[in-house]
Amino acid sequence: QVQLVESGGGLVQAGGSLRLSCAASGRTFNTYVMGWFRQAPGKEREFVAATSGSGGSTYYGHSVKGRFTISRDNAKNTVYLQMNSLKPEDTAVYYCAANSVQRIPSVVAGTYDYWGQGTQVTVSS
Repeated sequence: QVQLVESGGGLVQAGGSLRLSCAASGRTFNTYVMGWFRQAPGKEREFVAATSGSGGSTYYGHSVKGRFTISRDNAKNTVYLQMNSLKPEDTAVYYCAANSVQRIPSVVAGTYDYWGQGTQVTVSS
């Protein structure tokens, strides 16, 4: 069983930055693909970013590519999402997720077997 706890959300003005963190339990964190997803009210959950166990491979959703950066510190069992140049349309609940089976980062929410509780990010215009 893996527990994921997100932090770092909040209210920021458009153009600003936030860094989300996701702390994971478990001794095999470095084998998990880690991903970030988000869900805005009335919308489906959207893929944001994912990274392989080593951090050597990363993937980004089209709407955040070039503005967001996913990274991980396996010594701290933590994955990060650095969000720059934030826009009001980035407003959503952001979820951290772990995929304990695959080795290649996945953009499909259904392939992730562990989820955090989510952290709210609100970007004002």
